[in-house]
Amino acid sequence: MVTHDLIVVGGGLAGMRSAIEAARAGLNVAVVSKVYPVRSHSVAAQGGINAAIKDTDSWENHAFDTVKGSDYLGDQDAIEILCQEAPLNIRELETMGAIFNRDAEGNIAQRPFGGAGYPRTCYLADRTGHALLHVMYEQLVKHGVVLYDEWNVIKIVVDDGRAVGVIAMEFATGKLHRLHAKATLIATGGYGRVYRTTTNALSCTGDGLGLALNAGVELMDMEFVQFHPTTLKRTGILMTEGCRGEGGYLLNGKGERFMERYAPKAKELASRDVVSRAEQTEIEAGRGVDGCVLLDMRHLGEKKINEKLGQIRELAINFAGVDPVKDPVPVRPGVHYSMGGIRTDNGCATALPGLYAAGEAACVSVHGANRLGGNSLLEAIVFGRRAGISVVEHCRSTDLPRFPDSALRDAGHEVADIIRREGGEDPASLRNEMGEAMEAHSGVFRDRERLAKGVEKIAALKERYRNVSLTDKADYYNNELLSVIELGGMLTVAESILIGALAREESRGSHSRTDFTTRDDANWLKHTLVYKDYGRLKLRYKDVAKTRWEPQERKY
Repeated sequence: MVTHDLIVVGGGLAGMRSAIEAARAGLNVAVVSKVYPVRSHSVAAQGGINAAIKDTDSWENHAFDTVKGSDYLGDQDAIEILCQEAPLNIRELETMGAIFNRDAEGNIAQRPFGGAGYPRTCYLADRTGHALLHVMYEQLVKHGVVLYDEWNVIKIVVDDGRAVGVIAMEFATGKLHRLHAKATLIATGGYGRVYRTTTNALSCTGDGLGLALNAGVELMDMEFVQFHPTTLKRTGILMTEGCRGEGGYLLNGKGERFMERYAPKAKELASRDVVSRAEQTEIEAGRGVDGCVLLDMRHLGEKKINEKLGQIRELAINFAGVDPVKDPVPVRPGVHYSMGGIRTDNGCATALPGLYAAGEAACVSVHGANRLGGNSLLEAIVFGRRAGISVVEHCRSTDLPRFPDSALRDAGHEVADIIRREGGEDPASLRNEMGEAMEAHSGVFRDRERLAKGVEKIAALKERYRNVSLTDKADYYNNELLSVIELGGMLTVAESILIGALAREESRGSHSRTDFTTRDDANWLKHTLVYKDYGRLKLRYKDVAKTRWEPQERKY
């Protein structure tokens, strides 16, 4: 058994930032990641990171834009923290070595993003996440953080009402290991892969959420799944919001700039839920092009596209066969981000002592029902840092807890049971059916009938999952075994999305119901909480935290 002060599960921006904060305070920190940290999905964030860093902007304006963008479901105390601490974190990223684009005066350049009343998105061309992730990794090495890469956590160990560490599987050997700690932090990212087509990496399977539920921790606002307006049809690859921030247009099959009908002022830079619904409406009305609309950047010119959107041009050519310098790129709404996640307080602590969560895996609720572009990287950095601070305080005031002898044995029996099964269900087929069910029954537009059928289908898949079996019985690098373990958590995540959406009888942010078309603040200005009760998922609700902004109609 190996002992650390803090075990961080997940090697993306939030996980690494929290590890760095704890390590430089003197803690013994380890990061456990099923992929090498610089391959974490944070690397795919393209467009930028928000902060009010100019005299002509303010954190209050940033906070209002975020509250409005959340369709008033975001907790305003958490949003104020996010926006107040944003400039400090941007300056710190600079000192760590982040090379942001510069304006003519040599200051950090900022571009407009959807739903924002000011161009406050700092960026590194269209590779912002990639650059920041490598900066974080350098700091991880500098501060001597222990790295267990290509290890997958299969259990959060709980003893006497507190988290005491994890059981993790080492891919190279198939062995299970006990990692003992005063604190455990989940930063495993989003769960986009529960859908068939998504911008998310193959590793984004929501592992941490299933682990948290099994440890007795609640999830929050799982029905709010963000669809990004501009993804490639076949692959789901993201065309950054920076395309529209730099001046790109959206056109329908008739060549009309249709966003003028849906958001007369902001047009293409309305919030993502507004733009996605507008696109889907155009497509369903027969004004699309092969199930898509068109992202037109030709008027930006080759020089600007190469300087600001070089990766986007490369992706469009390689994966859509279209050069955006010469032709519009077919795009459509695609599953992109998880507003919901593990419920935490503003210090990233869960209700289980010793367990923390940060980044997309968590739900502090700074995004509410809809996230603004540029706020996800910001959340990962701001609340990753805050999580590290919280863990330091916790570890300095607590002793190392007991690690139960039975934890490794129980986890070993569960894995062995999967490996021993013969002639059961094919895990790949179940995974495909889950993705198709989620896409068909929990898309941009929802209604009671579709959601209820989705709940039934996922329940049937969960029952079949009990009999899933492997064709690969090897101990080492058994990717099929990993996919089976992932699938168990994914089915739970899928069910939590559907039951929350079925119960919420209103339209708010990314949750748009055709049978309840208006926002209902009287009955539904509240967070959905999902918890496990004797193996079954149940719902309860809590109020939204308000500080200064009363709900009003959203117009863009």
